[in-house]
Amino acid sequence: MGNFQHKENFQVRTYEIDNHKRITLVALVRLMHEAAMQNVINLGLSVWDLEPQKISWVLMRKKLWVDRLPVLGDKISIFTTPAGFNRSFTYRDYIVYDAEGNRLAAASSTWLLMDTEARKMAPLPPFIKDYEKFMPDPKDCLPRPGGRLTPFTEPKWTNSFCVNWHDLDFNNHLSNIKYLEWMLEGLPASYLQTATPLEMRIEYKSESLLHQHILSEVCEVEENNFVHRLKSKETDQILCLATSKWHRP
Repeated sequence: MGNFQHKENFQVRTYEIDNHKRITLVALVRLMHEAAMQNVINLGLSVWDLEPQKISWVLMRKKLWVDRLPVLGDKISIFTTPAGFNRSFTYRDYIVYDAEGNRLAAASSTWLLMDTEARKMAPLPPFIKDYEKFMPDPKDCLPRPGGRLTPFTEPKWTNSFCVNWHDLDFNNHLSNIKYLEWMLEGLPASYLQTATPLEMRIEYKSESLLHQHILSEVCEVEENNFVHRLKSKETDQILCLATSKWHRP
């Protein structure tokens, strides 16, 4: 299948950078997901292709590695491919390259199908499992996200948000990009202005809906290593957990 794997070209734009003219982690992940969306559209497996079956893709886990953040005006390419199945989940890999072909970042991810009426996990239908024969060899794929996250202890920093209409995605719940953004916003601005992300692991636990109030909490495990948590202020339900590692001069 010629279009099973996909490469999308981008140029870092002014609304994607931080005060050092580097692309933000949030903007970089958004471009990864845009490349993946073009891939599934080409494969006929986009959320709109799946609408008749009343199922949709939902991100469950992601592991990110950052080698170097591109800066304003840099031309980058993002390679992405479906990377395998297990009984209930699918995997997807991303690799970001600079114009010379050097790796800038990478990510592996785990996805599930959501029943859009019952709002719960749906089994993988046979027509999706049929794509397994096109999957790359596991040895050619990135390490799959998994394993237990570092436990969350006492929050050192907190921030709060409310889910508004522009925070929703095509599944009519809080965008997974907003989960990432709001977890990072739990860190102090003074830290974000001077630190560079190296790694991040994210586990999405539950969907968040319009007008829900969210608490973003961060605890420090050791210097430049953090555990992040998003939870509902109304119910105390955990919505998302993550760990992050940073470099700070």
